[in-house]
Amino acid sequence: MTSGGGGGSGVTSVDPQELWLRPAGPRRGRKPAFSREAITAAAVALADAEGLDAVTMRRVASQVGAGVMSLYSYAPDKETLLELMVDHVSGEPPPPAPLTGDWRTDLKAIACLQRALMLRHPWLPAALATRRTSGPNTLAFLERALAALRPTGLDGAAKLEVFAQLTGFVAGHVAHEIAQATAARSPDRVAAEARYLAAVAADGQHPELAEALSAPGRPLDPEATFTRFLNRLIDGLDTG
Repeated sequence: MTSGGGGGSGVTSVDPQELWLRPAGPRRGRKPAFSREAITAAAVALADAEGLDAVTMRRVASQVGAGVMSLYSYAPDKETLLELMVDHVSGEPPPPAPLTGDWRTDLKAIACLQRALMLRHPWLPAALATRRTSGPNTLAFLERALAALRPTGLDGAAKLEVFAQLTGFVAGHVAHEIAQATAARSPDRVAAEARYLAAVAADGQHPELAEALSAPGRPLDPEATFTRFLNRLIDGLDTG
C-alpha cells in the first residue's frame, strides 16, 4: 500500500535504500533469536489490538522476548518500525485477479482491496497520513495500479497522482467509517446529533440543509456507501 508519492505533510527521515536494500539482519553482534519479520509482526499485532499509540519499542521487545536495545539493530526508531509495518500488511491481500483492461473496473477492484486491508488494520489510514517509503509490497501494489492505468494514456506523473488520490480517498473514507461505527455504539449520542440537526434545519437559516434532511434516507450499508462514493470518484476522473 502506498500513496504513490503524493499527499501527506510529514516527511520521513528514513533512508529507503538503507531500509529496503540492506540485508534485514542485525548490523552487529551475535545472531539473535528473533527476526525483523517477527518484530514487525509483533508491532502489527499490537497496533491491531490497541492502536498505534500502544506500539513502543519496549512493548514490541516484550512481545518477542528481547531486550529493547537489541531491537534498534533492526528498527532504530518508531518511524522506521511504522515503515516496516505498512509494508508488512501491504503484502497481505490475496493474489489479485488478472487486470481486465477496463481501467475503471480495475481501479475500483484495487480500491476495494485497500479498503479491506484498512478495515483489518484500523491504524493504517493514520499511518499513511504522512509520506512513507515504498517497500517491496507497497511497490508491488503501486506497480499494479500503474498497469491498470496504462489504457488511459496518462503520463507517469498523472498516473501517480491518480493513485495517490485513490489511496487518500480510501484512507479518509475508512477512517470516517470506523469513527461512525464507533459512534453507532452510543445510541444516546446518535439521537442527540439527530435532534440537534433537526433543530438547526427548522430555524429557517439553513434551507439547503432542511431540504437535504427531508429527503428519504438511505439504508446504513457500509459496502453500498463505499461503492457509491468510489463510483463517483473514478467514473468522474478526467483522463483527457
